[in-house]
Amino acid sequence: MAITDHKRCDQARRLRRSQTPAEARLWSGLRGRRLQNHKFARQCPIGPFTVDFLCRGARLVVEVDGVTHSEDHEIAYDQRRTAYLKAQGFKIVRVMNDDVYRRFDDVMDMILLALEGKIPEA
Repeated sequence: MAITDHKRCDQARRLRRSQTPAEARLWSGLRGRRLQNHKFARQCPIGPFTVDFLCRGARLVVEVDGVTHSEDHEIAYDQRRTAYLKAQGFKIVRVMNDDVYRRFDDVMDMILLALEGKIPEA
């Protein structure tokens, strides 16, 4: 494993330990194959990026976005990351922190529909 790989793994570990409350809430619904037996991992490195949640079997990435993702530099970063992930064959679903808190069941339903290929990705 290259040194940069070690750094990326260490970064992912740090992110898992310091997850946001919205990420923790969503993880409670995804962990342990709780969503229709789909296996998810959290804070996974993919190329130069780390994604919030990943279902490898379905090649689905779930990103939890807060208010900072509406700032210009964050929008540009998210666009680069989305383009990279799509080029690697991943589908991406983005959910807002507020939706995780206020509409948790709807968020879980949306992720399930994405896993089944029934909704377009963001």
